[in-house]
Amino acid sequence: MNNKTIIEIKNLHKNYQVGEETVKALRGVDLTISKGEFVAIMGTSGSGKSTLLNILGCLDLPSSGDYFLDGGNVKSLNRNQLATIRNQKLGFVFQSYNLLPRTSALENVELPLLYNPLVSNTERREKAEQALIAVGLKDRMKHLSNQMSGGQQQRVAIARSMVNDPVVIFADEATGNLDTRTSFEIMALFQQLNNNGMTVCFVTHEPDIAEFTKRNVVFRDGLIIKDERISNRQNAITALAQLKDETYAFGN
Repeated sequence: MNNKTIIEIKNLHKNYQVGEETVKALRGVDLTISKGEFVAIMGTSGSGKSTLLNILGCLDLPSSGDYFLDGGNVKSLNRNQLATIRNQKLGFVFQSYNLLPRTSALENVELPLLYNPLVSNTERREKAEQALIAVGLKDRMKHLSNQMSGGQQQRVAIARSMVNDPVVIFADEATGNLDTRTSFEIMALFQQLNNNGMTVCFVTHEPDIAEFTKRNVVFRDGLIIKDERISNRQNAITALAQLKDETYAFGN
């Protein structure tokens, strides 16, 4: 693994004002993620994991503390600079896919590149096609998003997240709307991307899904209560094969 630090947060706090009450969503969090890691961010609703993801994704700013992304301190950036960071350094995959309806897979994947003035129209199309090939959708490029299954839509979303060669992909409950078989297929894809060097930060509340990552960081009440490497990491392709065997045996 390359030891280059991609994410470093120091003494991170996030407070929300709800009426007269101050809600402390993050209470002084320290976390470092290096290039090539595959980290699951876990915790129950209200634990702080979604708040952290919003800050790591430059969608929100901390109340105090520092966040360094790829060596730069995020809190010194203005709104336009944050938008550029989100577009050119980060990839996002959401539970609800967030694809444009009645728009082809190829056009959905091209979207992040439309805002990058350094990418020509020809290059944009080529990058989008390569991303879709990488997620196994070579024959679905012209299909509209509403003509696809949930698993196919999530593959389009993953292709879109990687088309700009981001330094990290953030996945927020990316298997939450999928059945077990399709979830394992998506995790196999994330494992493949990670094996190719992509840094992945995966928010999930499902322990069985977290077993496919390399490191589990667990939140409770705005603090990290556990941060451990996975010694017996599950292989999603193997799990998928076992699931198919079990289904076949049950069917017979």
